[in-house]
Amino acid sequence: MKCRTIGIDLAKSVFQACGVNQHLKPVFNQRLARRDFYAFMAEQPPTQVVMEACYSSHY
Repeated sequence: MKCRTIGIDLAKSVFQACGVNQHLKPVFNQRLARRDFYAFMAEQPPTQVVMEACYSSHY
């Protein structure tokens, strides 16, 4: 199923990625190391991406 939106929670050492479909139902929810994030995003089709940074992140 295609993702409508991918939400990324930026933390200091890991990222949490959650994808939702057009009905806002979760398609995936996975924890990613920083080194794996770029490869993960390269595999995704073009979609809306939203990011949230917590206070301990350096972004």
